[in-house]
Amino acid sequence: MQQSETSRVAIITGGAGGLGYPIAERLAAQGHKVAIWDINGERAQAAAAKLPNAKGYEVDVTDPDAVHEATARVVSDLGPLGILVTCAGHNGPLREFAEYPLDGWRFVMSLNLDAVFHCCQAAVREMLKTGYGRIVNMASIAGKEGNPNAVAYSASKAGVIGLTKSIGRELATTSIRVNCVTPAAIETEMLEQLTPEFKAYVTSKIPVGRLGRAEEVAALVCWLTSEECSFSTGAVFDVSGGRATY
Repeated sequence: MQQSETSRVAIITGGAGGLGYPIAERLAAQGHKVAIWDINGERAQAAAAKLPNAKGYEVDVTDPDAVHEATARVVSDLGPLGILVTCAGHNGPLREFAEYPLDGWRFVMSLNLDAVFHCCQAAVREMLKTGYGRIVNMASIAGKEGNPNAVAYSASKAGVIGLTKSIGRELATTSIRVNCVTPAAIETEMLEQLTPEFKAYVTSKIPVGRLGRAEEVAALVCWLTSEECSFSTGAVFDVSGGRATY
């Protein structure tokens, strides 16, 4: 007989919207205590108020000191950290490479890659204390294939894949599992950052013929954060409607 899942403390970055909120919603429904992180504190608290056993936190994940301080607050408020899901991110500018703005590159890399490093490091330090943890980083199919006119986004998500593989292998002999998910275009508010032409392009690349749904990603993430995910680590899980080429 399958044992019930132990209630864990989970941090969801970007948890007030996008892919983060459906994931937070599903984890809360499973009985986990959910810490919703967002750059907008009011938004985080409003999202948390809709869920059982959830608390909202205003956190700038690009600031390593803020990340480590917020992690300590979550542990103090809710208990030992068992789960981290990093969903905070941005598409950044959509520009031809020859004209791609340096400030756009730095913004995207800071939020999409540096912040994942900060959050994973803070989480791992806590998880090593208990010897258990599940980390899921939100990458993208763009990190595998590269999307034209989105060099910073594609490069940052490729970096998330490499970061995940490295941490997963390093911690493989512990009970901490570190994986990432590579969605194709998903129907969330993040799509509002795209031009109609670029949205049509990414949709056309999906063999299933439609955009993905947030709940489809959340279902996969929830398995990856579970105790059942015990033999997969440093791995990349596609939810791309058949778009993935490797």
